[in-house]
Amino acid sequence: MTDKQIVLTTAGSKEEAQKIASALVEQQLAACVNMIGPITSTYRWRGNVESAEEFLLIVKTTAAAFSRVADSIRRLHSYDLPEVIQLSITDGTADYLEWIGESVRKD
Repeated sequence: MTDKQIVLTTAGSKEEAQKIASALVEQQLAACVNMIGPITSTYRWRGNVESAEEFLLIVKTTAAAFSRVADSIRRLHSYDLPEVIQLSITDGTADYLEWIGESVRKD
């Protein structure tokens, strides 16, 4: 088990996804953010089943930075309820995991 994390979030446009990704890396809250999309998401919202085109962000960070990552995503996001899901990285190559740790500020 490591202290490294992946955080997933989606955004409704490429521009918004890029804004969030850039902010997380510039603020040293993430070592890297991958953007995938467009994807189609189907979900229940306010009692209705809806579908929308979105962009998926895969954020590489640390457990200690999660609350700051979540706060930043909520602040930058246009959604009323943005997805912010934390997944633990149980293992990986030592040098890559070390790079994540060195790239994310400690405070």
